[in-house]
Formats: sequence, structure tokens, C-alpha cells
Amino acid sequence: MTRYKKQPSPSGGNEFHSRRLLLSLLAMMTVLSQTELRAADQAPNGVPRIVISILVDQLRADYLEAFMPLYGNDGFKRLLADGRVYTQADYPMSRPDCASAAATLSTGTAPASHGIIARRWLDRATLRPIICVDDNRFQGTGGTSDKSAPTYLGVTTIGDELKVASEGKSLVYAIAPFREAAILSAGHAADGAVWIDNQTGQWCSTSYYGSLPTWAAVRTSFNGLADQLKDLVWKPTSELVGNFSYFLSGGMRAPFSHKFKGADRFADFKTSGLVNNEVVATAAACLDGSLIGADAITDHLAVTLYAGNYEHRNDAGTAMELQDTYVRLDQAIADLIAAVDRKVGINNALFVLTSTGYTDETNTDLSKYRIPTGTFDVAKAAALLNMYLVAVYGQGTYVEATLGTQFYLNHKLIETKQLNLAEVLERTQDFLMQLGGVKDVYTSHRLLMGTWTPGLSRIRGGYYPLYSGDVMVEVAPGWHYVNNNTHEDQLVRESYISYPIIFFGAGVSAEKIETPVTVDRIAPTLSKAMRIRAPNACNVAPLF
Repeated sequence: MTRYKKQPSPSGGNEFHSRRLLLSLLAMMTVLSQTELRAADQAPNGVPRIVISILVDQLRADYLEAFMPLYGNDGFKRLLADGRVYTQADYPMSRPDCASAAATLSTGTAPASHGIIARRWLDRATLRPIICVDDNRFQGTGGTSDKSAPTYLGVTTIGDELKVASEGKSLVYAIAPFREAAILSAGHAADGAVWIDNQTGQWCSTSYYGSLPTWAAVRTSFNGLADQLKDLVWKPTSELVGNFSYFLSGGMRAPFSHKFKGADRFADFKTSGLVNNEVVATAAACLDGSLIGADAITDHLAVTLYAGNYEHRNDAGTAMELQDTYVRLDQAIADLIAAVDRKVGINNALFVLTSTGYTDETNTDLSKYRIPTGTFDVAKAAALLNMYLVAVYGQGTYVEATLGTQFYLNHKLIETKQLNLAEVLERTQDFLMQLGGVKDVYTSHRLLMGTWTPGLSRIRGGYYPLYSGDVMVEVAPGWHYVNNNTHEDQLVRESYISYPIIFFGAGVSAEKIETPVTVDRIAPTLSKAMRIRAPNACNVAPLF
């Protein structure tokens, strides 16, 4: 893996070396202090010294397998050959995103229990969208202006339970390109959660976890993205990658070449195949610069990687970039395994890898192919619904706001008018079902009181009363939902996305299992391996 070193100027050499010495001394002091705290405590024999959770944003099994000829022997091929592979994984809720997936993986339960229904939702008090890890009480550290904490995560994580079981002596870190993935993977009691800031490109964190870990500060100081991106160009890893073609759009006509310039350069980098190298290099810095995995007290490291499209474009527009992303992802995983092996040995480490279970949808115009399609205008539907409720119940603003395809009703007005909320919701459902492009409508009353069905169970799994809307419209596949007020424009698909759950390392025998399983069962499986209690809202059994 390429290492980038910040070179001192002739006039500033002494200052550079002094700063480097200071940071090195701080790192050494941190490790020594942790050693003293942990030396007297040892975990039982047979328990892994470190557990590594790898969440790959938008990983797909068909792409993973399609690009197999391009991989080395120490990444995906090793995991698939030597690991326990569950080929048919799924989430216990509909429409996961990176935030809800990270929370589900770490807590062992669905959003209906942990509360993270999506990356953002509507704050009923202000009627403004909020991001799931926002908290103005905690300042950013390491050069970010984002104020963050796991406040909205309502239950414990694997890392939290590990901290409780070890009386705080276990080390728990999370490293991710994205803020929400880092914080939700880390949990409440972690030693640190670090991510790449979109504005500065620095590895950063939040004061909720205390100061920025020294190893993260050192990474930014001597291998910072601001310096790397000045001359960095993303090109195919090799000629073989450039000529290989899996997609129907055909082979590469000209090798792609991307430079990272302008105000969005760091955000763009985080959607490139190069980001995984940076994340794993920082994970290696964590392994080298802290006591994680250094003794028999089990530690936890959560790492988020990326397998989505460059700049969230469609597959056809960035087909070769996507191929190269998977090749670089394979190498990054191999590098992470090697770094853990150097620190503790594979037999003392337990890995688990899975996907976030979704992909970015592209707004293809299906009408030119004579495929049934149309547009569901959320703002227009809300206005029509309000007019209907006014006609039934009298003047007032019954629909306060919308976000995505969720409608938030005015509970204060309904209470003031002494209306029956269940009746209002039923009338709302009946009205919206008549609009074009609507496949189904789910009200809060139906989700909480309705008869159980497999489809309803998944919708219910993603519903949390405090943050979800009162009414959720399920738009028909092939239709767009748009909202000019919020600039949303999304094509709806319900295609099954195949992805695996792979366990590898300590105590794992190679096996391929095709029985469908859900991602929430990873947490109790890891908890059993660590001999701790599962997260406090997890009510599913371990996988093995």
C-alpha cells in the first residue's frame, strides 16, 4: 500500500521534526497508560483478542463474484475459501441505508427498537430534517465543524456490552469514511469513532468520545488527504482491470482518470475506489498506535468500507470505476487481514463482513423503453390530502410536513379539534391509495396494530414512532417520487440485492450456508464468541 509522507520545507525542517517527535511521544504515553490499566486483567482462554466488524457500503454478491478473476488471493478469495459464508443475508427492515444498517449490525435489532430509521428524519418540534448523529452539545474534534453523538441510538451496541463486561478495560474503536457509520458502529461507550470530514479531509471525531485518538491525529499530520489529493489521480489498478468487462455497456473505450479538485474533492474521494486504502491504512495506524489487541482482554474494531458508484452515478456511467473499486476493496481487505495478523495472529482474531444491503438507485427514464412508469409528487399529494381533510373536518393545516414518502400530521390540531386519530389516519390511507403510483399506504396505527404478514413485518421493522412519519406511502416499482420543496427525485425499485455474511478467523470452520439469515443475528453471534451478553434490545439467536 502506498504511503504518503508530508515532506518538510527547508526552512521548516526543525519545526516539522519537533512536531513529529511530540506526536510520537504522545502516542507512546497513550499506549503505556493503557498497558498499566489492562495488565492485571486477562480474558478466558479461547476468546478472540480482537473482533473486527467490516461493513461494506453497497456490497453486492453478483459484483463480488463477477470480478473474482481480478482479485488477489488474500482478500475475498481467502474469506470465501476459509470462512463461514452465509450466502443469503437480509435486513429485518425495508429500505436500509448506511446509517440504519450500521446501527442494526452493531445492536442486533431493527430500527423499530434501536431508533435509527434512516440517515435523517423530520424533527417534529422544528419540522426540519435532522441527521441521525447530530447533537449540538458536543463539538467536533480534529478539524470538523460537525457536532455529533450517538444520542438517538436508543439501545446498546456490541462495543457497549463489551465495555460493561470488561469494566471499561476493553478498547472499542470505529473507523469509517462517513460520520454516521463511524458513530453508530462505535456506540455509546467506545474509546473513539473517527471519520473523514467533507470540508477539511481530516480524520476527525467528536468531543463526546474525548480527544481525537493520537493515531488518527498522526495519520492526518503526516499522510493527510489535503496533501495526498494535490497530485493524486484515480486510474485503473492495472491494464487487466481496464480491459475486463462484466457490464452490458461494453468494455472501456478509454481509461478513466479522475482528479480530486474543488470544494467537493473530499466528498468525491469518499465515493472512489481509493477511499478503502485510506480507511484501512488508518485502521492499521490504530492497530500500531494503540493497545488494541495487545493482550487477552477482547477488543472491538469496527471498519466501514465502500463499494458503491463514484459520485453516486449510475452503473453504466461508471462501470469501469466500479470494477476498479471492487479490486481495490479486495486489496484493502487483504491489507486489513495482514495488519491484524501482524498484531495478534489470525487465530486470535474474529472477522465478520457484510453489506449495508442497498445500492444507490439511478433515475433512468423508463418511458422510452415502454416500461410502466410515472411520477408521484409528494408535495402535491400532501396539498391534496390537506384539502380533503379540510373538507371532512374543517379548516386547518392537517399535514405539517413531508420527508421522502412519509407524511407528518398535525397532532396538536387533531387533538384541539377532538378528532379520533385512528379515524383520521384511516381516511388518509383511503385517500392516498387512490393516487397514481401508490402501491400501498402504511399508517402508524396499521403498523402498530395490524395483523402480522411478512411484508408488513419488514415495514414495521423500520418504523419508530418518535421519528417516523404518521403515514408512509409505498410508491410502485418503476415510478419516481419527487418533491420540489426538498429537491428529491428517486426512482423506486424493489429488486432483491444478494450479499453475504462472512465469518473468518478464530474458531471458524470453512462452510457455505444457503439458508436465509438476517444481519441482526451477527451481534449475538459475536457476543457469544466474546462470552458477553448480547446488546440489550437484541432478541434473536446467534448464527452458530
